[in-house]
Amino acid sequence: MRLKAHLALLSVALIYGANYTIAKNVLDQDYLKPNGFILLRVISGFVLFTILHALFIKEKVDRKDLGLLAICGLFGIAINQLFFFKGLDATSPVHASLIMVVTPIIVLILSSIYQTERIRWWKVLGIIVGMIGAMLLITKGSSGNNSMSSSLGDLYILINATSYALYLVFVKNLMKKYHPFTVMKWIFSFGLIVVIPFGIGDLSGVVWRSFPIDIWVAIIYVLIFTTFFAYLLNAYALSTVNPTTASAYIYMQPLIASTIAILWYNDSLSSVKVLSAALIFIGVYMISLQKRKRNV
Repeated sequence: MRLKAHLALLSVALIYGANYTIAKNVLDQDYLKPNGFILLRVISGFVLFTILHALFIKEKVDRKDLGLLAICGLFGIAINQLFFFKGLDATSPVHASLIMVVTPIIVLILSSIYQTERIRWWKVLGIIVGMIGAMLLITKGSSGNNSMSSSLGDLYILINATSYALYLVFVKNLMKKYHPFTVMKWIFSFGLIVVIPFGIGDLSGVVWRSFPIDIWVAIIYVLIFTTFFAYLLNAYALSTVNPTTASAYIYMQPLIASTIAILWYNDSLSSVKVLSAALIFIGVYMISLQKRKRNV
């Protein structure tokens, strides 16, 4: 079960690593505005999870858990997605990636408070090692001009990172109690209520017939893989591993994005990238090793 959970988290990292390039192509060409794109994502997630839940699970939730599901929808869907797009629009990818690597630290602190999870020294060391690898890759291993930045954009990304960390911690107990389809159906339902006012204006003005085939393929990827499969696989993994382990896979996203750049855009493979990859893998391994020790 733990191996399957880690494979699921690796798949999520692969999906998100490719998503930046794919989704950015749609936004850069102004086919969809950020908030409209987010509303489209949330609608697709709500529809897909609701249909699958109705067909295969039909599980009811306790009334007392609706509040927690609403909180997860707020932090994991609405705030998480809205502030990431707003932040990325106002700051550089380098700054965004650097700020996102604080998520595992926030998760570790929140887990120790909310779930009385003990902070082990090797887990802290694993977070530090992984962060060094991610920061080294972002600051020394990237190519191109990434100097654009703004304090407001950085603040938006920090809010996004904190929101996602809160979601990972809060949703853990729900994943132990309910099927992933049930949890995802409800959090997308609550998230949709919050996102609609922000995205309905942008989405209503879209000229769908103007989209070329490559833009449709990119949109479908975001809706099916980045939204449906990424959230589903992450939810499945959280039923087995702790939130800190799940959040540690964020360190792999810049590594994956760099690998895609090497394969698709003839970017170069340098010693910095190799060293960064080694540090990231070691950090993730150390964090996940703690979970196995606790369950022996």
